[in-house]
Amino acid sequence: MKRDTKIEYGSSIYERIKDARMTDSERQVALNALRQADLFVDAVMWIAKKIGWGGARPFLKPSLKH
Repeated sequence: MKRDTKIEYGSSIYERIKDARMTDSERQVALNALRQADLFVDAVMWIAKKIGWGGARPFLKPSLKH
């Protein structure tokens, strides 16, 4: 579903892959690589946000001890 939204909105990278001369299997490999890269960047950004938000503390459950 996420892929359909990106293609629908006309992402330039997806448009370039769609218009490029390649076989369907090559196109599928390129799209899968883009999806994996997108997931990796999302994970790195999430980790960076959590670390920047106060070190390791956001990874712990809040408690009433302190």
